[in-house]
Amino acid sequence: MNFLLETIRLGLTNLRLQLLRSILTTLGIIFGVAAVITMVGIGEGATQEALAQIERLGAKNIIIRSQKPPEDANQQSGGSRGWVSRFGITYADFEVIRESFPEASSMVPLKEVGGQVLRGATRVVSQAYGVTPDLAKVAKLSVARGRYLTQGDLDNAAMVCVVGSEIADKMFELEDPLGSTLRIDDKAMTVVGVLRPVGLSGGAGGALVGRDLNLDVHIPLTTARAAFGDVVVRRESGSFNANEVQVAEVYVEAPTREAVIPMSRRLNRIIDVRHDRERDISMIVPYELLESARRRALTGQWISASIAAISLLVGGIGIMNIMLATVTERTREIGIRRALGATQKHIVSQFLVETGVLSTLGGVVGVILGVGLAISLDTVVPMLPEMPVVGAYVPPDVTLPTAISLWSVVVAFLVAAATGLVFGLYPARKAARQDPIVALRHD
Repeated sequence: MNFLLETIRLGLTNLRLQLLRSILTTLGIIFGVAAVITMVGIGEGATQEALAQIERLGAKNIIIRSQKPPEDANQQSGGSRGWVSRFGITYADFEVIRESFPEASSMVPLKEVGGQVLRGATRVVSQAYGVTPDLAKVAKLSVARGRYLTQGDLDNAAMVCVVGSEIADKMFELEDPLGSTLRIDDKAMTVVGVLRPVGLSGGAGGALVGRDLNLDVHIPLTTARAAFGDVVVRRESGSFNANEVQVAEVYVEAPTREAVIPMSRRLNRIIDVRHDRERDISMIVPYELLESARRRALTGQWISASIAAISLLVGGIGIMNIMLATVTERTREIGIRRALGATQKHIVSQFLVETGVLSTLGGVVGVILGVGLAISLDTVVPMLPEMPVVGAYVPPDVTLPTAISLWSVVVAFLVAAATGLVFGLYPARKAARQDPIVALRHD
């Protein structure tokens, strides 16, 4: 124990005598560790954001959606007036699906209605849907103000609606939406609730949904059928687009996550049988996408960490280079210690202590720097648009979410400590193998 403590004391003393050199030597390790932690933190933050958006679709949900077949879309674009296109999920399809999956926890149909949503001079392209009250639970929607649709609204085909947060902001900027009316085409609806903002307007979730859910308007399904029918007409630029879609979407909620994939395969077979070659129905399986995204994210994190770890390699080479120079400078000291009875083991231990201390301290400082950078990026980047010069070149909604990963901190620190020992071993062995007589004669 006394030998170990004395060796550590001598190592620390030598490092203190060459303080500036020691600090410069550890910079490679410091920046390497900080780079690994920061890059993994940025990747982990982006990954968690993307996974959260997919998760919001409901990990136990299977979403079946009507879509215009490609050949039908091409025909529409070539005409100046347009015609009625019939495609997608029919009422008969929905009944077959409902009867085929009695184990489903919920099954919610959505019916698209109206060409535009209006209030005074403000109008937007309609994203109005007839739904049932179960949609709030299945699609993880929450109400910010008022209430969601009820079974009473459904039974009475009530002319009421629940609006997304963006619709509330655009159409009721200075007014209270609750109790006010808006129109879907020529039908007046009373607003009974406002939804909380849904984080699927952009990114991975928005790409999957295909629209900004904050612009949705929900009305009772019975009202949609009675007041609007099955044909949705949208007019723009002197032409019109008329689609006859009986059911726009169906949310099927599986009883467990394990049942999602088998149920999605059975649904796929039903769609293939009933809509063979029509390609007018698509299916989204958030759980399947979630698992795939997790695998890709893990691969990306390892690639990022590997690239950043090159800095650790460079730092290790720097330590070895400095220690080789130190061996040359301290040749006479090594000869004196050998002459006084120090063995090769003692010399190796002294130099390894010095490299170990350098790499360990560099690892500690690098961890602190990397964690600080990762945390500050999450806070500072959203503030960039408000800065005088930089703000002109940064998008107003820029964000850089980060998440500190414990494994990246631990691995980066252990690799840094091991790097110092590994790259310090050769200089230490070179110092220990010197002939004591030759070393004593060295100037």
